[in-house]
Amino acid sequence: DPPLELGPAPAPSEGMTTSDPKKLQTSVKAQLSKKVQTPHVGSRPSTEDILHAVLPPREWAEGGRHYIQYVSSQAATRLDVIQLQEALDQRLMERQAREAGICPVREELYSQAFDELIRQVTIDCPERGLLLLKVRDEIRMTIGAYQTLYQSSVTFGTRKQLQAEQGKAETEAHIQELETTKKDLEARVVELRNKCEAIERREAERATFEKKKRQEEIDFLKHQGQHLEHFLKQLEK
Repeated sequence: DPPLELGPAPAPSEGMTTSDPKKLQTSVKAQLSKKVQTPHVGSRPSTEDILHAVLPPREWAEGGRHYIQYVSSQAATRLDVIQLQEALDQRLMERQAREAGICPVREELYSQAFDELIRQVTIDCPERGLLLLKVRDEIRMTIGAYQTLYQSSVTFGTRKQLQAEQGKAETEAHIQELETTKKDLEARVVELRNKCEAIERREAERATFEKKKRQEEIDFLKHQGQHLEHFLKQLEK
């Protein structure tokens, strides 16, 4: 429906001015997305009351004046549904909404289209409109729960990543220290192996020299014994 002028605009609340279009847009969006107390399905309220409960009126201030706009109670025709589809496709194209994945623009436009469908259904059958409203609120609550879970998982993942990065430097320093120790120990092993080989070689040479020396002594003693034996034989003759 066309907006109704309610008179001078009230004093702006703290943190919001009527000259700030972004804050006004945020305020309007909050009014459209807030949940209201809907009539019970078993009661018999008027169609307009149900429409105002399902889709609350939009209020804003412009040019120092206070305006309010109620949702239309005019029944939709087949042509209106076709035009709604065309308008939805046009808005999706104009705002360059993503065709797949998470896209706030596409979510907002489809939410508005769903609200319009609820309005059309509510005019024809209020009970069905209230049921669709419950379905819409349940979907929004589920999406909100998933968003909260996603944000929590992102926060948890970020915290774990920071912890891993903090411990990464210490781990790398410890690895570097162990590699240095390993190189020192390998050098020590090579040094001890060379020393062991040198000792074995020296002991082998000494053993060979001692063996040769003993063999020479044995040969000398044998020769001396033979000479003494020959000398004794000559004395006996």
